[in-house]
Amino acid sequence: MEAARADRAVTPLEHALGVRFHDLSLRDLALTHRSHAFEGSAGQHNERLEFLGDGVLNCVVAALVYAAFSELPEGDLSRLRANLVNQKSLFEVARQINLGDMLKLGEGEMKSGGAQRPSILADALEALIGAVFLDGGYPAAHAV
Repeated sequence: MEAARADRAVTPLEHALGVRFHDLSLRDLALTHRSHAFEGSAGQHNERLEFLGDGVLNCVVAALVYAAFSELPEGDLSRLRANLVNQKSLFEVARQINLGDMLKLGEGEMKSGGAQRPSILADALEALIGAVFLDGGYPAAHAV
């Protein structure tokens, strides 16, 4: 586990997310696509963090929607959450923070434009949310 030094500068990604990672290895893992991981010897990639981030994001958005729309029944709340948390919206956020420029992709993915592919960017954003959750807990994930 790589701890963040207190005197290190906040990275552009941390600034965009509004967090400061304590464990930089979580951030790095969140940015590592499967295509890059298999080229290296470690073989670790962001898919497990993506799974976690998806669940955390849905929980946070569900809590926010529940609180903001007290008059809506469950079905409407579910549809609202689904309209807010989807590949298109995650892709747009990922583009706004230039996430594609920070991803570690394999050579083939880089050549085929993977850093701008909606599915890869949306998945990486979910992985980052998972990393933030592991690094700082629910309050940090909620803030992001």
